[in-house]
Amino acid sequence: MKKFLSWNVNGIRSCAGKGFLDWLAAEDADFVCVQETKAHPDQLPAELKEPKGSAGRPYFAFWSSAKRRGYSGTLILSKREPSSVTSLGIGEFDDEGRTVIADFDDFVLVSAYFPNSQDRGARIEYKIRFCDAILTLCDSLRAAGRHLVVAGDYNIAHRPIDLARPAQNEGNPGYLPEERAWMDKFTTAGYLDSFRCFHPEPGRYTWWTYRVPQARANNVGWRLDYHCVDPGFRPVLVEAEIEAGVLGSDHCPVSLFLDI
Repeated sequence: MKKFLSWNVNGIRSCAGKGFLDWLAAEDADFVCVQETKAHPDQLPAELKEPKGSAGRPYFAFWSSAKRRGYSGTLILSKREPSSVTSLGIGEFDDEGRTVIADFDDFVLVSAYFPNSQDRGARIEYKIRFCDAILTLCDSLRAAGRHLVVAGDYNIAHRPIDLARPAQNEGNPGYLPEERAWMDKFTTAGYLDSFRCFHPEPGRYTWWTYRVPQARANNVGWRLDYHCVDPGFRPVLVEAEIEAGVLGSDHCPVSLFLDI
C-alpha cells in the first residue's frame, strides 16, 4: 500500500519554521505533493532543498518555481525515482510554477496549484484555462491507458457541503459558478474526488481564512484540497483523509492510500 500526502504550505520556508520537516519525517509518505512553495530551490538550505523522510533517507525532489520569486510554486517529493518529470508545457501556467507532473510508469502523479480566481473573478478566465488544461492532460493520459493522481489545492469548493457558509460566499472566489461548473465537468468525466468516496459527511475542511477571526478554531472553513484519481483506480482506493490537526499553514494536508 502506498501513502500520498498533499499540502499547500503557504510558503515552504515559513512552514519549515512551524514543523514541516518534522511532520514530513514522521509521516514517512511514499509521495508528497506540495503547493505554494513560494521559493526557488537555490534560495533554500539543503535540508529543505532535498528533505528527508524516516531514517534520514532523502526524497527525490522535483520543483517547479514561478518566475516571480516568492510566489506560487509546486513540488513533488517521492521515495521512488520517476521515469520522467515535466510540467504542463504551457507558458502562462509554467511561468507561475503551477504543476509538477511525475511519471512513475504504473501511474502519473500531478502536484497542481490551481489559480485563485480573485476578487470579482479578476482571474477567472485564466483559472478556467488552467482547469481545462488539467482536464486535457487527464483525458490524454486515460486515452493512453494510464492511471493518474491529481493532487493539490484546486482553489474550488465544489458543492455547498464543501464550505461552512455557502450562502454567504456566493460570488466569492473559490465558489464561483464557473469554478463549480468545471468541477462538475471534471467529475462527470469520471474523475473521482477520493475524499468523497469515503466521507459524505459535512464539516470537513482543508482551509481556514486568516481574515475571519478564530476561523480555524470554530471550523469556519472550505474544502479546497483534493486527491482526484481516474475511475480505473477506484478498486485500489483504500482511504482518503483530511489531516486537520496539522498546523503550519492556513491549509492542512490531505492524505490518500492506494493499494498499489
